[in-house]
Amino acid sequence: MEQKKLPERSEVPAQYKWHIEDIYPSDEAFEKELAEAGKYPELLAGYAGQLCESPEKLLEYLKLDDELTEIAENLANYANRKSDEDTAVSLYSGYCDRVNALFVAIGSAAAFAVPEIIAIADDDMERFYKEQPGLEHYRLALDRIRSKRAHILSPEEERIAAMAGEMEASPGTIFSMLDNADIKFPDAVDKDGNKHRLTHGSYIPMMQSEDRELRKSAFGSLYATYKGFENTYTATLAAHLKTLAFNANVHKYENTLEAALDSTEVPSSVYYKLIDAVHANMDKMYRYVALRKKLMKLDELHFYDLYAPMVSDVKDKIPYDQAVKTVLEAVKPLGDEYCGIMKGGFENGWVDVYENKNKCSGAYSAGAFVHPFVLLNHTDDLQSEFTIAHEMGHALHSYYSNKYQSVTYADYKIFVAEVASTFNENLLMQHLLKTTADKKQRAYLINYFLEQFRTTLYRQTMFAEFELKINEMQARGEAVTSDELCRIYGELNDLYFGDGIVHDPEIDHEWERIPHFYYNYYVYQYATGFSAAVALSERVLHGGEKEREDYLGFLKGGCSKTPVELLKGAGVDMTDEKVVNDALALFGRLLDEMEALAGEL
Repeated sequence: MEQKKLPERSEVPAQYKWHIEDIYPSDEAFEKELAEAGKYPELLAGYAGQLCESPEKLLEYLKLDDELTEIAENLANYANRKSDEDTAVSLYSGYCDRVNALFVAIGSAAAFAVPEIIAIADDDMERFYKEQPGLEHYRLALDRIRSKRAHILSPEEERIAAMAGEMEASPGTIFSMLDNADIKFPDAVDKDGNKHRLTHGSYIPMMQSEDRELRKSAFGSLYATYKGFENTYTATLAAHLKTLAFNANVHKYENTLEAALDSTEVPSSVYYKLIDAVHANMDKMYRYVALRKKLMKLDELHFYDLYAPMVSDVKDKIPYDQAVKTVLEAVKPLGDEYCGIMKGGFENGWVDVYENKNKCSGAYSAGAFVHPFVLLNHTDDLQSEFTIAHEMGHALHSYYSNKYQSVTYADYKIFVAEVASTFNENLLMQHLLKTTADKKQRAYLINYFLEQFRTTLYRQTMFAEFELKINEMQARGEAVTSDELCRIYGELNDLYFGDGIVHDPEIDHEWERIPHFYYNYYVYQYATGFSAAVALSERVLHGGEKEREDYLGFLKGGCSKTPVELLKGAGVDMTDEKVVNDALALFGRLLDEMEALAGEL
């Protein structure tokens, strides 16, 4: 089959390209701003030793930092967006390097600020607020810095700890090099005896194939290879665990979980309650496993069957303009203003729609101050339609935060980053289900939604539990061996999938290929964000004006409160297991309908 030739960037119609000139009208304007920004490291360094002296100096520094933040974000957005348009243009990759160099210089010049702010006595800090009312705007930002006082060492100790930074990154770097550059897999073989090259990129498409022999072959080849490197992966992960423990101990945290979540202002209880809530809803996952086995008409369900379609693909073509119209219909519950802003974004250069030669792959939203920029590579299918809803959810979150918050508080925390995007996906799914009567189409849509629950809520929680268990094993002083890691991972698969699936021994080695285990308790946020989004979308869909305004208030909040407080204002309390339980109740209702449809497909 001949591959479609990609157009050059210049050949893409203007209405399908973002308006990067809204940041800077030309490269020359960018160059001028970048040159002028070179003065900021020296300006920042000029305040060293003065932040404790007077409230006026402290306020001047904080205002300068805000001013610099806006300029630096504009520079970074222009450079990176231009580079992503055509990654082969060296001019723009050079721009990215120069902006990064500026960031390094700024970070070095401002290294004095946090220790000096922490060193201000509480009584003096309160006096500063009284003597200089302008500082009140920065109280929350300063409180966040000063709240880390118990975990900040002396300047010399911090300097030594910082010097270990490159070594601390080594386990993740080693994993990446081994996993992405060095490891090679034997070919997979299909039912007709044809060989298929097995790579990281081809593995999941093979797992989604309707050819079961190909799935089984790919599964076996992949994990046999990983098993051959199990000692190296074990040593790498063990080194990472020791690094986390070192940092937590040095900075006086009770454990590695507390150290990781402290930076996001999320209590450790949220992590534990997520796991508890998912455990309480395992019956639904077991029903899902049984349903998959039934719909696939299998005598035995194996782990290499989990990604194959339960329902035959519905090959509807969804052109971009049609997808946009559907997404706009789906988000109507959020009101005229929200819909109007989104519609304006589609019409006024927020979105870069189609793939062109050397364009960055995938999809993302970048929340620039002038307006968000959304990169797509639209392919006229259901997945692309959901991607539009997802990325525009991010975009509207950034738009509202930037509009209603100052530069100081506009950047929302990572804990809530996936809520708005998944919220919009849920609105789209509910809209499609509401407007679809055809049983096969409904089954296809429900299958898509069920897979989101399985792969995001259950699977990511299982990853989070594994990460917690191996850190606890390290803290107890137990040896981190490949046998123990495989045992823990295998037992978690038994717990999360039940006895309705054959325990293929290869799955015990899956932990070896998961990069998220080097991200320091990051992955749980996929599950909490998904749960919050489901609960909030259900609340808005079945509520009224108050529920809608509560949610919009969350979008407008930036980081003006803690993530948990912002979500509580929207109507969900992430410290309460009810949020996850409510989300999984929807999973149960979807299973009910899918089970009813199963006999009619």
